[in-house]
Amino acid sequence: MTQSDDSFIEHFLKQESAGGILLVFASVLAMVLANSPFFSFYNLLIDTPVVVQVGALKLAKPLLMWVNDGFMAVFFLLVGLELKREFLEGELSDYRKVILPGLGAIGGMVVPALIYILLNPNDPVAQQGWAIPTATDIAFALGVLSLLGSRVPLALKVFLTVLAIFDDIGAILIIAFFYTSKISMMALLIASACIAVLWCLNRRGVDDKSPYLVVGAVMWVALVKSGVHATLAGVVLAMFVPMQAKDPKRSSPAKSLEHDLHSAVAFFILPIFAFCNSGISFSGVGLEHIMHGVPMGITLGLFAGKQLGVFLFCWVGIKLNLTRLPDGMSWWSLYGTALLCGIGFTMSLFVGSLAFEETGVNRVFDERLGIILGSLLSGVLGYIVLRFSLKAKN
Repeated sequence: MTQSDDSFIEHFLKQESAGGILLVFASVLAMVLANSPFFSFYNLLIDTPVVVQVGALKLAKPLLMWVNDGFMAVFFLLVGLELKREFLEGELSDYRKVILPGLGAIGGMVVPALIYILLNPNDPVAQQGWAIPTATDIAFALGVLSLLGSRVPLALKVFLTVLAIFDDIGAILIIAFFYTSKISMMALLIASACIAVLWCLNRRGVDDKSPYLVVGAVMWVALVKSGVHATLAGVVLAMFVPMQAKDPKRSSPAKSLEHDLHSAVAFFILPIFAFCNSGISFSGVGLEHIMHGVPMGITLGLFAGKQLGVFLFCWVGIKLNLTRLPDGMSWWSLYGTALLCGIGFTMSLFVGSLAFEETGVNRVFDERLGIILGSLLSGVLGYIVLRFSLKAKN
């Protein structure tokens, strides 16, 4: 790995850590407002109707849905660009470096989902939320790591980042296959035509970002109308943005777009998303609310399922000589990192917003309560374990 690659990784990690701190602030602010006399104003804000109309085409959604469908499409565009770069040039281009975090990611999705389903065995509506505890929030997790300073080895940060990338791939597939509403074939045909145009642009070597973004915007509108979740437009668009420019002297279109989006996503889009989705009132909340199947399934899925799944699958892979523990990492630091994977905040909130939208049953309180408790427990205990293990190591 070159010095320039090291500086890029360090810059990326610092930016994500700072974004994690801002996420915490936005989330706390939302919860403070939700438990204050300003709760009605908070609800009024996120329910504000926003209408965009061009001729007969009309998109009318509350502000919360614009954030969840629109802003998060930009987030998934960034995720897609990061995945593309990592697969072609980065950590994921060497299969030997991805086996361990890949195994951890599989365990970190399978075990939490099983725990959730086992805790909601006879409730088909509640079982729609099985994917909520399968996600890992890389921004929050790296934010916790940043509190430990320079004692954290680079290998641990890379392991956590690659594992979260695989988690993102899993989340994208889950959304694509399990959380789609009734399909509109006409809108889906328009989206398919947009994909064909993007393919032609890529094949002809067009390296100007503007045509891709314009076609991507049309594809997003079509997916909003199609019933397939619109955030997938970001991932599809990222697949076609060229990695190399025709002129070797020009910067990579994909890397350039990724760089342009990083600050906007880390310091604006994700905090806004967290603010709009974290407002939960704890007024009148008792033990019976926490012990309900949905919040308990999410809490234990994130806190117990993530650490068990990630650590167990990694341990089995190492014992079977499929992979090895990276230099600079110990079993205790691996366990502490597995705990941090239980911080599912942003992605869990997003999947939760999809899980129950077609059931007609309002589970917003239940899902948010479970996500907050599970993520908080995972973050605190993960920090304690890593602080102890890294201090003992040094």
